[in-house]
Amino acid sequence: MPSRNISPHRGLPTLDDLRPRTVTDQIFEELYKRVIDLSLPPGTRLSEAEVAAKIGVSRQPVRDAFYRLSQQGFIEIRPQRATIVTAISEESILQAQFIRLALETACLRKAAERLTKDHLAALDELVERQEVAVKADQRAEFHALDDQFHHDICAYTGLEFAWTLIKENKGHMDRARYLSLSFGASIALAEHREILAALHARDADRAVAACERHLGRIAEIFPRLRADNPDAFGKG
Repeated sequence: MPSRNISPHRGLPTLDDLRPRTVTDQIFEELYKRVIDLSLPPGTRLSEAEVAAKIGVSRQPVRDAFYRLSQQGFIEIRPQRATIVTAISEESILQAQFIRLALETACLRKAAERLTKDHLAALDELVERQEVAVKADQRAEFHALDDQFHHDICAYTGLEFAWTLIKENKGHMDRARYLSLSFGASIALAEHREILAALHARDADRAVAACERHLGRIAEIFPRLRADNPDAFGKG
């Protein structure tokens, strides 16, 4: 019987882990991570040749990675001009929020029925680790644990495919979330506790309501994010 403090699925590879990663995949994933965590902030100029030279690869996989990023709206490729990281778009954030809400609330209704005591104990442990990260002001660590919390609920419920869809669409929300961590991490932690308490109580309606508040908060704080970081956002 699994320990109550250890996730029964910890250490198992996901389908993404099992799929061979090409050079293009690796370049895309690294650039995507840097765009999302704002290491490459909006307006940053990117050079296909410079990236290829720094990594030590030909320009073709870099070109392919740039194309994938452009298709997701994170960079703008301008022929004969500099390729730039795009501004954060409120419209893209709200579209991502819509997708997340639809999928995650559906997962939570199933989770309230299906999660075992061991699953709930593992989520309890994860939330405690989030609290440690918040107290230590470890924003990148909290962001990673935040993602794990939402992922694990889907995975434990047998709906990991839903998280794959969410992950493919949530990047624009994530850029805004990174900006909000300076003041919003403790609020997110409290909201995770509300979601988890509802799951412990097997109360699907309460879990869904807590998730709607949690994911809906991004729209409420958007004016503050824009005011505090005017250079990061598009016009309008």
